[in-house]
Amino acid sequence: MALIDRLKHFLAEQRIEYDVLPHREVFTSQEVAATSHVTGRQLAKVILVRVDGQGHLMVVLPASCRLDLTALRAVTGQRKLGLAPEDEIARVFPDCEVGAMPPFGHLYNLPVYADVCFPREKEFFFQAGNHHEVVRISYEQFQRLAKPVVGEFCTHAREKALSA
Repeated sequence: MALIDRLKHFLAEQRIEYDVLPHREVFTSQEVAATSHVTGRQLAKVILVRVDGQGHLMVVLPASCRLDLTALRAVTGQRKLGLAPEDEIARVFPDCEVGAMPPFGHLYNLPVYADVCFPREKEFFFQAGNHHEVVRISYEQFQRLAKPVVGEFCTHAREKALSA
């Protein structure tokens, strides 16, 4: 079963209102946000992080943010964290195009860590396992389904520019 079909089944089973929105094929999270006409703060970017000797965890950030590994180490209590390479991502998410993973770790037996800076009252968008569709749900629904550990571990591009 294709991931989009699994997602639709999962969301329907959980009685979640959602929309699948097609867009032109793009590959970076900022391009996905732009072509989908949503802000980078509302679009989730999923990052696979390797926990040395203990598997992986899923990190969900707004597309407009970058991961601060030092802050993530503090939130997780793990000292040895690193970004997973593309070949590893492909193995962990065999039904997704690399870089288009949905933010539901339980579909892959992964714990989920979501950054606190998502706008809580807004819609929440994420890639549907491919580079040409996004799914729209509420942030509240995402939080209820994914049950993420919420913490501060992103840096904002503007903050970085101001501190330079």
